[in-house]
Amino acid sequence: MVVVLQRLEAVSVPELSSRRRYVVLGICCLSLLIVGMDITIVNVALPSIGRELHGGIADLQWVIDAYTVVLAGLLILSGSTADRLGRKRTFQTGLVVFTAGSLLCSIAPGLGWLVAFRMVQAVGGSMLNPIAMSIVTNVFTDPRERSRAIGIFASVLGLSMGIGPIVGGALTDGVGWESIFWINVPIGIGALVLTALFVPDSRAPRPRRIDPVGQVLVIALVAALVYAIIESPRAGWGAPGVLVPLGISLVSLVGLLWYEPRVREPLIEFRFFRSLPFSGASLTAVCALGGFGGFLFLATLYLQDVRGLSPLDAGLLTAPMAAMVLVAAPLSGRLVGTRGPRLPLVFAGLGMAGGAAMLLGLSDTTSYGHLVLSFVLFGAGIGLVNPPITNAAVSGMPNAQAGTAAALASTSRQLGSSLGVAVIGSLVNTGTDGELGAGVLANACLAEGIVVGCGIAVAVLGLLTSTAHAKRTADRTAATLDPVLG
Repeated sequence: MVVVLQRLEAVSVPELSSRRRYVVLGICCLSLLIVGMDITIVNVALPSIGRELHGGIADLQWVIDAYTVVLAGLLILSGSTADRLGRKRTFQTGLVVFTAGSLLCSIAPGLGWLVAFRMVQAVGGSMLNPIAMSIVTNVFTDPRERSRAIGIFASVLGLSMGIGPIVGGALTDGVGWESIFWINVPIGIGALVLTALFVPDSRAPRPRRIDPVGQVLVIALVAALVYAIIESPRAGWGAPGVLVPLGISLVSLVGLLWYEPRVREPLIEFRFFRSLPFSGASLTAVCALGGFGGFLFLATLYLQDVRGLSPLDAGLLTAPMAAMVLVAAPLSGRLVGTRGPRLPLVFAGLGMAGGAAMLLGLSDTTSYGHLVLSFVLFGAGIGLVNPPITNAAVSGMPNAQAGTAAALASTSRQLGSSLGVAVIGSLVNTGTDGELGAGVLANACLAEGIVVGCGIAVAVLGLLTSTAHAKRTADRTAATLDPVLG
């Protein structure tokens, strides 16, 4: 298997001018903008969707998690498909499917249809982020310039997730919840046209084989686990409807660990995880995005269903969080390029933990100033965390596997987001009979305590994965994957 993978060197793209390279980067960032924004823009519209389409908390969890579960399950397949069929073609297909799915979501007549169309969106979204990252890494061949481009790319992800609640609040309050999906259509069409005009194609000369068994196991693992967590408040942890999915998830995990190392060209290249920075980046992504997903889900229900704010007012109250993402994300990218990932990750974790800790005593009279300060700290943490994750995922990896490595990091993000919404949403839903917002105050301390734990984990991982020993494990891993280094 080592010999086969060593032959998978990426087809190099023609040398582009500096201006053309940054045009390509901008196009890739457009796709990241709509996918990242879509993860959070829906949150602020959830209470309106629930009231209009008559859904409870568990139903609204699926509006979020149907998207992120499918995304997490297909990202790795999309990365390897792009290496086989061409990154540009796969990227364009993703733009078409995502834009069509967004249009369908805007006309969904019921919650079941909305969840189904969110899954269509996710199929397209799975072809965008990892492929865009792979395009960027193949266009920017100089290490320093590539690091700068990755920093910009990762910063856009933080920006998109930060502005989502503001844009979603304004659109929901002014036009209706359907408009949060309309916004994707013109951006998607514009990105599709620009891709056809400016983005060069690239692919691996000897594509990896499709691993259907691994793909099925990944989807089963993620979907079954999230299903069990979301349904547990309604059915109870001892119910067959919860125990069976948990069993499926466990069997799928064991199957992946046993099967994938024995496949000639596996869906998941477990050798990546011999690199402590890569493993740390994956776990950090789960913790950070899990904390963010849960924090935002809880804040949305609290602001609108406990404090009675409109979607626009709720979005505006979270504006400081978005502002801090705007400030912190590019700063983190520069820090990663000049001083490495340790400082951004440690401060990211501290910001997340501090912001969540301020809400441990959340009540229906908590001052808005207190809330704003919490959002500022938490937004700074989230803004700092994405660039070092993305950089660690692709740095040192052979170009031929850039799509797969980036897809693994993106999968970790989506898995974390899915679990965050599932866990925090289930806590909020416990003992409420599905009534929106009823469990927010009763379970806020435990929910925010979990988010605090996620922040602490990010800081600790930042320290552990940026040591000299960790760097040596990354170098050894690169040597086993790249015939030139090995």
